Amino acid sequence: MSLLWPPALLLLILLPTGVLLDRAIARRRRRALSAFGSAPEVRSGAPGAVAGAAPSAGARPARRPRIRPFAPAVLALVGFATLVIGLARPQVALSTPRLEGTVILAFDVSASMAATDYAPSRMEAAKAAATAFVQQQPSTVQIGVVAFSDSGISVQPATSDQSEVLAAIDRLTPQRGTSLGAGILASLTAIDSAENPNQGYYTNRSPAPSVPAVPAGSHHSAIVVLLSDGENNESPDPATAAQAAADRGIRVDTVGIGSEAGTTVDVQGFKVQTQLDAQTLQQIADTTKGTYFGAPDTAHLDAVYANLDSSLVVTTAQPTEITGAFAALGLAALGLAALASLAWLGRAP
Repeated sequence: MSLLWPPALLLLILLPTGVLLDRAIARRRRRALSAFGSAPEVRSGAPGAVAGAAPSAGARPARRPRIRPFAPAVLALVGFATLVIGLARPQVALSTPRLEGTVILAFDVSASMAATDYAPSRMEAAKAAATAFVQQQPSTVQIGVVAFSDSGISVQPATSDQSEVLAAIDRLTPQRGTSLGAGILASLTAIDSAENPNQGYYTNRSPAPSVPAVPAGSHHSAIVVLLSDGENNESPDPATAAQAAADRGIRVDTVGIGSEAGTTVDVQGFKVQTQLDAQTLQQIADTTKGTYFGAPDTAHLDAVYANLDSSLVVTTAQPTEITGAFAALGLAALGLAALASLAWLGRAP
């Protein structure tokens, strides 16, 4: 526990002064009572005894528990001391879970994403669900957007400005081939840029960071959400890129867009059959300790994003002021002191 205003503890010096003042008042009260000679006799006799009457044989004078005369004073001291500590504004580190970190949304913008087995298309369904996901995130989560077809590029660096992220998602349109590996590697570069903004990974002056391998899934402050139909037809090998992410400890959650039955899409005048390759997406997720989400239709796709909300929950110790708790305890102790004094001593403290 730490204090935001330690000088307030100087008020504790007043407590011994209060004790001495209370003792002085008690002595004055005893001297006043000693002026009445019958008072001790009345107190020592049985209830209703007449002043000056001798106690009956075998009768024992009433004895009060020794703790009673002192309990109200002790409670009052504890109450005042607790209130003084409260004035010093104590704070403690409390661990609270919250969403925090970096999410890279890696969109497959290959020509196959124009397929209409999702209404109105795979691409538009993925964009709509991603938009809803972004709008639900707190400001502690930075979101970046990577687009990949036959190559991968960061179209929006990670930011907490949701309007910029939503504008980047809205600009996405289907392009050419599919390189899952390029999308994963571009996402790793985007995470490097977000977590080390002064390194300049996108320039020719700084070499790519050399990071020793760590356990897969151990990098808890960042995650890649890869949205694709899984049909890879360009290098690099998705398995090699997934292993690179695993060596960095970064999880890749994969979201399957499309149906396994597939459909036909028009690519530059040619009819091309396209279908979901769930096996490839599952392999990427398994390698990186991520999760594969199959979304056979738009409704399931919305549920996928709802499940992603808990992926970046972290527990951090935050300084929390507990002045209110000390104030409540202090007032409670003073209240008990007043009740004890009235019940046991017949007077206010």
